[in-house]
Amino acid sequence: MSVHHATDDALGWSVGDLARATGLSQRVLRHWEQIGLVAPSRTTAGHRRYGPAEITRLYRAMALRQAGLRLGQDPVHPTELLMKVIETMTMFDQYVHGYRTEESSRLHDQAGTLQELLHAGTAFPAGSAVLEVGCGVGAQTVTLADRSPSAWLTAIDRSSDSLNAARERARDAGLPDISFTQADVYTLPHSDGPLAASTFDHVFVCFLLEHLPRPVEALQRLRAMLKPGGTITVIEGDHGSAYFHPDSAAAREAIACQVTLQRNAGGDALIGRQLYPLLTEAGYHDITVSPRLVYVDGGRPELADGFIRKTFTAMIEGIRQPALAAALTTPGRFDTGIADLLRTAEPDGIFCYTFFKGTAAI
Repeated sequence: MSVHHATDDALGWSVGDLARATGLSQRVLRHWEQIGLVAPSRTTAGHRRYGPAEITRLYRAMALRQAGLRLGQDPVHPTELLMKVIETMTMFDQYVHGYRTEESSRLHDQAGTLQELLHAGTAFPAGSAVLEVGCGVGAQTVTLADRSPSAWLTAIDRSSDSLNAARERARDAGLPDISFTQADVYTLPHSDGPLAASTFDHVFVCFLLEHLPRPVEALQRLRAMLKPGGTITVIEGDHGSAYFHPDSAAAREAIACQVTLQRNAGGDALIGRQLYPLLTEAGYHDITVSPRLVYVDGGRPELADGFIRKTFTAMIEGIRQPALAAALTTPGRFDTGIADLLRTAEPDGIFCYTFFKGTAAI
């Protein structure tokens, strides 16, 4: 295995820092280096440093490990082939959970642009206990709190970085009383404490199910969080609902790349249309689903900027690297698709997209 030398100890992550950040032991990280999964550079003093490329490969290796594959020990599946298979999964912790600064900004733009469209009709009574699941960077949290000022709001997410951003956003909005807690939906309900079963009057979920491998199980776990008579509100998009003028095959192919990547990672970018059957299978009743159409034309320049440019196209543009790595497209074709999506934001362009909002009771 070739070894590159870094000239500065500050270049990249040390093996100790990486072990603490990922929960992997240093022994595992060194073993993966020995079998060629990752190839950290070395400082002049011989210390390992993991740069962006190694972090990406490490993520893929962790995903394979979580899938139950014994890396470096399976003669049927060469390591490099397995790494190629997992390439299509690398974009989701970047895009889904808002870890990057650009993604945090995009989610904030989306929340501001779509606030009335998505949240109309959502307000929780004074004194009620509300659980927001998958709050991310707090883009929807502040709107929830603003519309239900006398409710008790608890927001959870599995990412500590996202929760820190959400706390800061809530403080900036003058909303210090929101309770932020790190938790994964698949660990709910807890045996006791603030996330125990039958604790909440209402559950709110927005843009979460599309990223989950088992959405029905997640909904069932959330049903267990509700008190008798409690309700759930779920909002999801559907990339198959996007259509525009001027039409563009390249733009539709770029969107299809995102749908494929999300499917390969266990999610579903077409989940909006499925809310009714998902809620039914999860055991809810009194289910109502309504489409929330985003329609943009030349008379709505604020939506052209806020939704077409800063929300939808920014999201598709963000998957360029993993789409190319997975050989789903070519650089020129993908870039043409992005340019054509941006073209629909011009005064003579049209863009339509549908979100679906479901409510149900237990």
